Amino acid sequence: MSENKHPRNAMNAVDPRRWAALAVVLIASFMDAVDVTVVHMAIPHIQQDIGASSAQVQWITGGYALTFALGLITGGRLGDLFGRKRVFLLGVVGFTATSLICGVAGNAEMLLAGRVAQGAMAALMVPQVLSIIHVTFPQRERGKVFGIYGAVMSLGTIAGPLVGALLVQGDLFGLGWRPIFLVNLPLGIAGLIAGVLVVSESRAERAARLDLVGVVLASAGLLALVLPLTQGRELGWPAWTYVSMAASVPVLALFVAWERGLLRRGGSPLVVLSLFARRSFAGGQGVQLMFGLASGVFFLAWTLYLQLGLGWSPLKAGLSGLPLSAAMMAGAGMSMQVLVPRFGRVVLQAGALLAAAGMLLFACLAQHYGSGIATWQAIVPLIPMGLGMGLIIAPLTDVILSEVPHEHAGSASGLTNTTVQLGQAVGVALSSVIFFARLGHGDPAAQAAKMPYAFTGSLWYVAAAFVAASALLATLPRTAGTKKPTAGPARRSEQQDTTVPVA
Repeated sequence: MSENKHPRNAMNAVDPRRWAALAVVLIASFMDAVDVTVVHMAIPHIQQDIGASSAQVQWITGGYALTFALGLITGGRLGDLFGRKRVFLLGVVGFTATSLICGVAGNAEMLLAGRVAQGAMAALMVPQVLSIIHVTFPQRERGKVFGIYGAVMSLGTIAGPLVGALLVQGDLFGLGWRPIFLVNLPLGIAGLIAGVLVVSESRAERAARLDLVGVVLASAGLLALVLPLTQGRELGWPAWTYVSMAASVPVLALFVAWERGLLRRGGSPLVVLSLFARRSFAGGQGVQLMFGLASGVFFLAWTLYLQLGLGWSPLKAGLSGLPLSAAMMAGAGMSMQVLVPRFGRVVLQAGALLAAAGMLLFACLAQHYGSGIATWQAIVPLIPMGLGMGLIIAPLTDVILSEVPHEHAGSASGLTNTTVQLGQAVGVALSSVIFFARLGHGDPAAQAAKMPYAFTGSLWYVAAAFVAASALLATLPRTAGTKKPTAGPARRSEQQDTTVPVA
């Protein structure tokens, strides 16, 4: 394996396999997006089969998001340093293997451990997706590519519950809920073979050692915040939970100080803090955090509300999410191709407010009709929510990465994914306080009767997160995402890259 000594000239030639490579990395993204939510529809069956407690259910869902969030920055940086293709393929292998562990788990503890490990493997795989897109496609094609990426992620997020419902209710080979994880095996093997053949290798021009101190500090700070939120209610909020949450602040502050000091000493920090000097990057991270928080609270409460509160079958509950998926895809397409190139930031802000309006409508209907809510009344509010989220998701990724140098593509991608996954982990953890606390510790019948009340209360928090996202979007440049005329010399140099392709 040798390095090209003239990376700029090498990158001027557009990779002829870039669209095939895009298909491979999008399959990996789809697998991850599905796995975040696929388990939701199977929760009642998992509880019945292996006796998982409420706290274990939260960890089965939130543990994946937590380890994913903890490892994303490191995973992105590893791709920059040691090769994005290499780390991506390693993540695919690990994700496939841990999916097998989840699928054969005989008890809640083994399933929980498998999910935590699965999140860690996804943290190696997923950051490379945006990095590979960023360094493989010329600037003129990235808007279209990120539009496709946003649509696939939207589809995967909402397809998760439907896929889970079909697999659980289908009871393939008498395996019950287990195929929701085992289905990743053929996809993972196919993705590995195709990735070896069509994805080109690349890494940062100036390789450096991994910032291990930064890894430890960032992981410790995030874990100190999320762990007590998840376990606190189940344990009765002992003193250590408050101490842990308070300790997360100085630990994360120490992480920032260490990263700054390392950069001054000429080292290679885990997080390139200079990226936050760009308005599009800093503001976009805040929006990603709010979106993760909203989805972390909503999807867990929503699936339990439909199945346990309204008595819907997994298939009916999964099918009810199709309008949300279709609306997200439609919103993403309109946003990237028509609206954002013409109107810029205001489209994203309108999308956040539209999503908030959908949640407020859902809260009012659920509160008024209770367990007697009609099917159409439980579906209609999902349409404005889906349209609003679609208007934001696809263009936001392009806006965030638009000003990022290619040599920091992995770090930026890791940060971008980390914020949304951290938001989801915190959202699932907060469900302990704003959803499960309202259900109480009664028997299943008593909890089912309280489900509409608990679900309605959680929707106000989801709507608040979308409103906060709209406010944060005001920090983006007003013309973010709009098409600007490009001079001839700029067009000729748009494909130049500081990334080293590897033969």
